[in-house]
Amino acid sequence: MPLLSVIVPVFNEAKTIASILENIDSVPVEKEIIVVNDGSTDGTDKILSGIKYNNLKVIHHISNRGKGAAFLTGLSQAGGEFVIIQDADLEYDPNDYLKLMQAIKENNADIVLGARFTKGYRGLFIHSLGNRILTVLMNLLFDLKLNDCFTCYKLFRRETIRKLGLKEQSFTIETEIVAKAAKGGLKIIEVPVSYHPRSYAQGKKIRCGDGFQAIKTIFKYRIHE
Repeated sequence: MPLLSVIVPVFNEAKTIASILENIDSVPVEKEIIVVNDGSTDGTDKILSGIKYNNLKVIHHISNRGKGAAFLTGLSQAGGEFVIIQDADLEYDPNDYLKLMQAIKENNADIVLGARFTKGYRGLFIHSLGNRILTVLMNLLFDLKLNDCFTCYKLFRRETIRKLGLKEQSFTIETEIVAKAAKGGLKIIEVPVSYHPRSYAQGKKIRCGDGFQAIKTIFKYRIHE
């Protein structure tokens, strides 16, 4: 059984998928890499067919179903003691896996978040503002004291994440994970990580509409779940 399962949801990332997989593979930890190609139409599937690592598994969705759906497909195939989500762009540095894994063990935590904004933020102002508003709302409604609820880097024990019964199919799975963990009394800690944001011209996919969906999801899990 590998120590770490790295789940990579990917949609139309032909420019970066080979590089990010190379970066993941180079991290010195026993791992498996599970890529879920979520209906890409830009040739990502062809690039993936030419990449061969002994620890790599590639799963294809016929159509685009969303980040949450891709993650849940990957989670169903994961066998590692720990699981982490890895975006297929180059905004996050896989070398941070090591500090996240060290933190979850040393602090006996259930979930470790890779906080992007502890040392300031470089990138899109609207993205920074939106993230701050959403994080403040999460903190208020779920009695948390987090810096970055909506980071991609969420490391957890596989059995812990499976018990949460995750269902969200889109980016809202980021909200669902933290909300259910908080309501379940799980120990959540944060560790600063490297972050190199890309612009919309470079392929960034988060839009204002995703922020509004996140707000709806925050209230959904505060009130109904």
